[in-house]
Amino acid sequence: MTIDPTRVGELERRLGDPFDDTNPAGFAALLAADEQAQMPAAAERILDEHGFNAEFVPVELGGRLSRLDDVVAALRSLYRRDPSLGLGYGMSSFIASVNVWLAGDDQQRRTAADLILGNHRLAAAYHELAHGNDLTGVECAVVDTDGTPVLRGTKEVVTNVRRARGMVLFARTDERPGSRSHSQILLDKRTLDPARLRDLPRYPSSGMRAVQLHGIAFDDCPVPPYSVLGEGRGLETAIRSFQITKTITPAVMCGPVETGLRVALRHLTTRPLYGATAADLPHVRSALAGVFADLLLVECFGAAAIRAVHVLPGEASLLSAVYKHFGSAVLLDAMNTLSDLLGAHFYLRTGPTAIFQKLLRDVRLVGFGHAARAACESIVLPQLPVLARRSWSEPHPADAPAELFDLHAPLGPLEFHRLGLSCGGRDHLTGSLTASVARLSGPAAGLGELFLAEHTALTRDCRALGPADVTVTAGPDAAALVTRLGHVHAAASALGLWRHNPGGGGLPDAPVWPHALLARLHARLTGRPTALPPAAEEALHSELLDRFHTGRSFDLAARFLPDGQGAASA
Repeated sequence: MTIDPTRVGELERRLGDPFDDTNPAGFAALLAADEQAQMPAAAERILDEHGFNAEFVPVELGGRLSRLDDVVAALRSLYRRDPSLGLGYGMSSFIASVNVWLAGDDQQRRTAADLILGNHRLAAAYHELAHGNDLTGVECAVVDTDGTPVLRGTKEVVTNVRRARGMVLFARTDERPGSRSHSQILLDKRTLDPARLRDLPRYPSSGMRAVQLHGIAFDDCPVPPYSVLGEGRGLETAIRSFQITKTITPAVMCGPVETGLRVALRHLTTRPLYGATAADLPHVRSALAGVFADLLLVECFGAAAIRAVHVLPGEASLLSAVYKHFGSAVLLDAMNTLSDLLGAHFYLRTGPTAIFQKLLRDVRLVGFGHAARAACESIVLPQLPVLARRSWSEPHPADAPAELFDLHAPLGPLEFHRLGLSCGGRDHLTGSLTASVARLSGPAAGLGELFLAEHTALTRDCRALGPADVTVTAGPDAAALVTRLGHVHAAASALGLWRHNPGGGGLPDAPVWPHALLARLHARLTGRPTALPPAAEEALHSELLDRFHTGRSFDLAARFLPDGQGAASA
């Protein structure tokens, strides 16, 4: 990918070989912390010394943040060894800070930057249990008491709220109804009256057990007058910041799935069975190649969605939600397939495969929260009829900019304020499909035509949607439209990367890549058995084993990792 390889390489060097039992950031230490439901202190100290949090702070404020793919690459290095470390150390602060970069003034941005660069944490306190994902129902409020603004109410299940020095809190700031009734509040705990704060008990979890989930109550707690991030713009800011969250989450969750695949390979390639190894069995080879194909599909879609935040920010509301909807389902399926291949070894909490059961529990969180699949559907459905009548119905669809796919092309500045609240009927990613399919030949060309036909059918079906079909009460048929669009977008992404990255962009050789990924994708779309065509399966399986034995990553970068060399270190 495009991140400076020396940055990721240095981070990986510091974190060390995760399979080394003596490594304080290795799987043995991370599993021990998980069993105790505590964050791995030694691994966090390594990240402090590395200055990892600078990845989340814009360059102009003293950090390293200028490109979203840099953030994803750095976070993925954490998530591939422990999602709890990724979320509990860094991701939670980034989720909160994006709101400040979006809506804060110079002083507020400086305050947040100083906290993060000082290795302190920001907590993002959006939701309340009584209202779920309905932010308009939030009751925690800033009210005027004798001329003093005070915070009154409760926030539950907040990552790091007890460990954080600062927090970004979504609160009601106007009793009148409407979209301007809420704001985001930036708070530094050192400026608050501790007698007016109450820490609530911890919420234990089955996945990411080390992550600290607590609640906090405010008993008419005075807040500094400069705390509000854009009076009345809380909902609008949250909608834009969630686009970043939805885009990042599946991309970083590819990390633990990659590790799950590596753990499965270490086990299966060293387990004698029927005169060979378990990995030599035809159905095992097919399943491993299929999981690799699924991982690459999510990687391709993710590369386009991440770059779209720079290149097509007005369309990120659509792409982020569709990518989250598609990617979460594919990654969960991939981990379930790997658990089947591992058999009884998938749930063991000790031994060479012990990390798998933790990753399996952790990955399931990819479908939860404000970025849950149902929440994504509620964002995409209202946009479908508009898309069907506008860009999807153009006789000559506009191709996407090359920068959306060219992994070596420079990107413009990361300007969160350019993110749109809706895509306005524009979808350049789907528009690129026609130009990409025209470049295909052989079996891949036929599969490409099937996706063009699917897009035509999707356009027809979305044009027929009525007002009741695009609300939260829509039935399963309407929700299935989002799934279908996800597959069309994934096809467009994979073909776009193939077209604009000579040599495959880190994937198998160009003639095999589109055939293999389109075949896998079309099988998923139609609900047919997901076996790959023999030539495509062999190419993917060979590429997977080559990367495994040479210690390279399974993503688009295919970079060398400090994990030893495959089965040799098992």
